[in-house]
Amino acid sequence: MNFIKKNWIGILVCFIIAAPSWLIGKRFPVVGGPIIAILAGMLIALVWTDKGKAEAGIKWTSKIVLQTAVVLLGFGMNLGVILQTGKQSLPIIICTIGTSLLIAWILRKVMKVPANTSILVGVGSSICGGSAIAATAPVIDADDDEVAQAISVIFFFNVLAAIFFPIIGKVIGFDTASGDAFGIFAGTAAASTWDSMWNLGSETLNKAVTVKLTRTLAIIPITLVLAAVRARQAAKTEQKTNGFSLKKAFPMFILYFVIASIITTICISLGVNADVFAPLKELSKFFIIMAMAAIGLNSNVIKLIKTGGKPILLGACCWIGITLVSLLMQHIMGIW
Repeated sequence: MNFIKKNWIGILVCFIIAAPSWLIGKRFPVVGGPIIAILAGMLIALVWTDKGKAEAGIKWTSKIVLQTAVVLLGFGMNLGVILQTGKQSLPIIICTIGTSLLIAWILRKVMKVPANTSILVGVGSSICGGSAIAATAPVIDADDDEVAQAISVIFFFNVLAAIFFPIIGKVIGFDTASGDAFGIFAGTAAASTWDSMWNLGSETLNKAVTVKLTRTLAIIPITLVLAAVRARQAAKTEQKTNGFSLKKAFPMFILYFVIASIITTICISLGVNADVFAPLKELSKFFIIMAMAAIGLNSNVIKLIKTGGKPILLGACCWIGITLVSLLMQHIMGIW
């Protein structure tokens, strides 16, 4: 009862913002519900500066609901199918993720971009956008401004990719209606958005979705490594003598994400229809939209605009690196 009394107003506000954002996002997939929600939250925050009794619920939504969304994301993962059909693209995925993270790390030093922002942009660019940022933010203790900054950057380049990648693919000779080459290339960004804009063939879309899901699994090792690094840094800062603590380093919601993936994989292998898990996947998307609404409400849009130049440049470099490495690896592997 105390939890409800303390948080219900803020949770309700986030839900009220999320519901129309979810519906509008379905109508305009290029933008998407999370971006609509975070922008709505930012605009409301400009005039609603004193959130009063709603503040606790908004903060709870931005953290706990966000982690819950990541857990539910696991119910969209059939590990057997992903590992079987995604193994062809695995070397490309590893190289593109490594490239993006390396670029983000180097430019953080060169351009003096805040550490958390550079990590979120690097991870979001290389893995799966909003979902990767949602999984990484709690692990590195990113604040809402940093999450909002990263989400905005990733959204900007997702839109550019959705518009220009198919054009680039056609120019360099990819068949955008069928075949592995463009499907793997498309898997580096929002393939389902492209399908709604360009009417991609089912073979291309299926390959792109498989690549995207395989990339999503990279959330697990990356978040664990980040958690371990953060735990060691905290231990040094606090001058602890008991050394590294695996229990404190391990983000439990990632464990639940893995368990959800395993449950889905086992059930489907036993003959359960994958559509059974569709409501949980949809709920995951809605929870992410709710969390983005909360993050928007807690963000300073004026500050984000003033500090947005360097993160955008960092994101651009990550995207260029990912694109070039993806094409190079395909050429080396004989796919293209």
